[in-house]
Amino acid sequence: MFNAFERKIAARYLRARRGERFVSVIAIFSLIGIALGVATLIIVMSVMNGFRQELLSQILGLNGDIGVYGVSAPLSNYDAMAAKIRTIPGVTGAFPISQGDVLMSGPQGGATGGIARGITPEGLVQLPTVSNHVVSGSLADLTGGDTIAIGGALAQQFNVSVGSQISLILPQGKATIIGTIPSIESFRVVAIFETGMQQYDSSFVFLPLGAAQTLFQQTGTASQIQVFVKDPDHDDTVKQDILNAFPGQGLNIQDWKQNNDSFLAAVTVERNVMFLILTLIIVVAAFNVISSLIMMVKDKAKDIAILRTMGASSDSILRIFLMAGASVGVLGTLIGFVLGVLFCQHINQLRLFIQHITGQQLFNPTIYYLESLPAQLDWREVTEVIVMSLVLSVLATIYPSWRAAKIDPVETLRSE
Repeated sequence: MFNAFERKIAARYLRARRGERFVSVIAIFSLIGIALGVATLIIVMSVMNGFRQELLSQILGLNGDIGVYGVSAPLSNYDAMAAKIRTIPGVTGAFPISQGDVLMSGPQGGATGGIARGITPEGLVQLPTVSNHVVSGSLADLTGGDTIAIGGALAQQFNVSVGSQISLILPQGKATIIGTIPSIESFRVVAIFETGMQQYDSSFVFLPLGAAQTLFQQTGTASQIQVFVKDPDHDDTVKQDILNAFPGQGLNIQDWKQNNDSFLAAVTVERNVMFLILTLIIVVAAFNVISSLIMMVKDKAKDIAILRTMGASSDSILRIFLMAGASVGVLGTLIGFVLGVLFCQHINQLRLFIQHITGQQLFNPTIYYLESLPAQLDWREVTEVIVMSLVLSVLATIYPSWRAAKIDPVETLRSE
């Protein structure tokens, strides 16, 4: 498409001579702008993908994919229902839980609100977010009526360890002959887990199912049945099968997308807005390419006229300036791609290095709910960013190149 003569002239025009430095500086800034735009877009989109994936994995690892609730009352025949649900195709696990809001208090004072969840030993194994992240004690000891497993942030807040006692206070209390008094139960810590999600580590505690039923006065019933499926993104069939398995029982079935719809919508909107905003960086850099090429065409008008008189066609002139402008975009895109990928692959090392240099915490888990900064490269998105940058860079060169090809050599040399 481009012959050796055209490539040589385009390369020569990109190298600044004395008195032409300003045009070259604009081209350099255009290249830097495109590189930064591509790198920033890749980094931000990867971090957004990683943030969404990490949060969803934590949420699904603690709450299951589908929840089965009773519409008018707690579930009474929960064991038989869970066993029947486990036979449905696509279901990998189902177990009952008894859950409620509590006020938690440590042995040295202090209190915080949280959620106490009663669960069976088999059900706890189905929660890898908890069962695979025990840092002290053992979940095998979560038996009897006075044992409890708590998060690491909660243990640090109350300054407790395995073997310590914490108290759970129910807000509704117990009715007595002297009125309603708070219901307070003490539990012995047998395990401490760290999910890596601050919200869970500071507010969730786990009890044996029977102990939770006694605590919440739900003896013989369960708050819900949590169901795990093979494909959480396509669980509509499983939901319908569960409804068909229990006709006329008035069940309310919600999947993880319904329970986290506000979070998913917020992440999607933020991701799309960030993509549009950061794309403007590449658009601005593309306009800089237009500016530098227009100035180059004006500066090289005499050279273009001489080339035309020597036999160069207008199409050849068009290709020369297309090549000169597109090379800036291609090189900038390539540099941005390399920088973006390298940054994503070493993002946490860079974060720790900056924290060490500045002495400031850049990623507070109490705000962002995560212990590390996740980044997940989506190569389809990376390809889209590269293609978009290349297309914008090529489009930016069309008008200046067309202007160069339309220069009249007679009129230009006459004015000289």
